[in-house]
Amino acid sequence: MYFITNRAYDNHLTGLDKLTKHPNPKGPNELSAVKITGNESTGNESTENESTENESTENESTENEFLKIELLDDQLSKEEVRRYKQEFNLPIDEDEPFYASLKVACEVFREAKLKGKSVVLYVHGYNNDVKDIYETACEIEYLYDVIVVPFSWPANGGGAMSGTLSYLADKRDARASDDALNRVIDIVGRYHRLLVQSTWNRLEVEASNKYPENPTKQREYLALLLERYCDISVNLFCHSMGNYVLKHALKSTLAESRQLVFDNILLVAADTNNEKHEEWVGELRCRKSLYITINADDFALSWSRRKPGEEQKARLGHYLRSLNAENALYIDFTNSKAVNRSHSYFDGDTVSRNKTVRRFFEKAFSAKNLLPYLEYQVHNNTYHPK
Repeated sequence: MYFITNRAYDNHLTGLDKLTKHPNPKGPNELSAVKITGNESTGNESTENESTENESTENESTENEFLKIELLDDQLSKEEVRRYKQEFNLPIDEDEPFYASLKVACEVFREAKLKGKSVVLYVHGYNNDVKDIYETACEIEYLYDVIVVPFSWPANGGGAMSGTLSYLADKRDARASDDALNRVIDIVGRYHRLLVQSTWNRLEVEASNKYPENPTKQREYLALLLERYCDISVNLFCHSMGNYVLKHALKSTLAESRQLVFDNILLVAADTNNEKHEEWVGELRCRKSLYITINADDFALSWSRRKPGEEQKARLGHYLRSLNAENALYIDFTNSKAVNRSHSYFDGDTVSRNKTVRRFFEKAFSAKNLLPYLEYQVHNNTYHPK
């Protein structure tokens, strides 16, 4: 699994601790790519067999000893660039410098095409260390048959007892990471266009040859061909305070996050103010659907609302009023079976007991049509999964 991160990497540490909780010493906008390999079933087997949960917890530290983390070289060799150029028929000059992001994009694209999977860029939330993020990403891959690429910003990971100071520190790190997320989104969009360009060009010629005198038929046929041969969806998933990072990315003067890059955007359990959220949500663009999920009983968001200052305002992810962003579909999971007070109701513990919730995330992560499975509630502008 590849991570894109603005965390500092310390080779003197061991295991996943090498990716520290501190920002990159070159600045919070400096990005690195790391590859984590090893026991990718960590955190997944317990979703299949709940009776093994205690045993899995006891063996957790042992399992993670088998994980290997590798910092990718910043710049690719000419040989690597030439290899990727030939394999993917890329319109690039191999004598120009290319960086680790090209390697990650090509490797992920190859796997997505080979296995017919969608790609999910995952922006995690507050108090997540690298182990938490990795295990969550593995679980999402396992449950929903997608490829997850986490963008990891330096959340403190201070533990349950870290309290208000850690929460506020993470909010500062989140704000400092806004342009790093903008850079990641720009890279995703740029390389996705590059990787599909040669296929797109070929299909345009095919459509033109089939209907040389009818531009309307050309466009219709091209759309069918693109769906058949360029059917990899790329989706953005922001969880909890990851939405706060996105919100501030949209306020940046760079704001590559406003680009049309993703098929679906999912703002799940958003730890941001409900108040005036339509202003920044309205800046988001996607090809298909933008979902905002809500659980009014979300314990973590109820807790964050008790923090001092602006955090006392109602959080977007647990408030069922003032839901008026015109480009968003609000999905209300409150009182859904097995959701209870969960903050991560996409996880195996919830969806193993609620197939309706599982179907929602399965289709949303793959940009499939969800409207037949949603029931509109006119009184508060929300949809209930059915």
